[in-house]
Amino acid sequence: MAEKIKRFDMVSATDVGRVRPHNEDSISADPEIGVATLADGMGGYNAGEVASGIAVAMIPAEMRKLRAQVSVDQLPDAEIEKRVDEQARRVNAAIYNAAQKESQYAGMGTTLVFACWHGNKVTVGHLGDSRMYRVRGEAIEALTKDHSWIQEQIDKGLMTYAQARASKKKNLVTRACGIDPNVTPEVRTFPVEQGDIYVLCSDGLYDMVPDDEIHLTVSSLKSNLPLAAQQLIQQANDNGGRDNISVILVHVLQGYKQQRAGFFAKLKSWFK
Repeated sequence: MAEKIKRFDMVSATDVGRVRPHNEDSISADPEIGVATLADGMGGYNAGEVASGIAVAMIPAEMRKLRAQVSVDQLPDAEIEKRVDEQARRVNAAIYNAAQKESQYAGMGTTLVFACWHGNKVTVGHLGDSRMYRVRGEAIEALTKDHSWIQEQIDKGLMTYAQARASKKKNLVTRACGIDPNVTPEVRTFPVEQGDIYVLCSDGLYDMVPDDEIHLTVSSLKSNLPLAAQQLIQQANDNGGRDNISVILVHVLQGYKQQRAGFFAKLKSWFK
């Protein structure tokens, strides 16, 4: 039996930071199914932790079921995007319904960013201001655009990026999971190249560590991703650690190579 090729190196890390009393972030990285999920919860007491936990429990489980049913690597992009959209909406409904049933969870919600690698592409779904970056060579690029009041001001030309970093309204999100009964996630698909490194993170990281420093750390330590993740968290804490800090790093080790059909499969196709 041929040895299974390892396509991804995935690591994840989370930390409470230096200000918050407890951690409301939740993360999951599963290289076997090529799915990474990160959620930054919001709400009183432990409600935010409950909301983010629901999101991170549901999505990998559902994507694993999907991979058991179909060859995800060969599905059209539109079909993958549809499934990602559906998963985000189901998470939203689950969190919203839980908040309606339990008074202690009233108003809970969570940001959400999750990625599904398929073939030589990655489909990303997100709500709120948790982000996904791609590090490719000498460049780092944000693949998600924050659903936030700050981003709206930037888009309208009313605020510069420097002003945004100093603003006290950075935590005002305009879309999230669980706040309203219906929500529209943003879903996009991007080409993947061997050697790419993807960074999923909560605002507790990127608010404390500038993009160029994230890029430098990840690029310098790509051969030791666990150390890279811990170094990013340390940098965020050294710079103030004003929020929970979570990061998932995904290094694409191998491109997707479609398996050749066996002799009998080919023979069968000739007589169709």
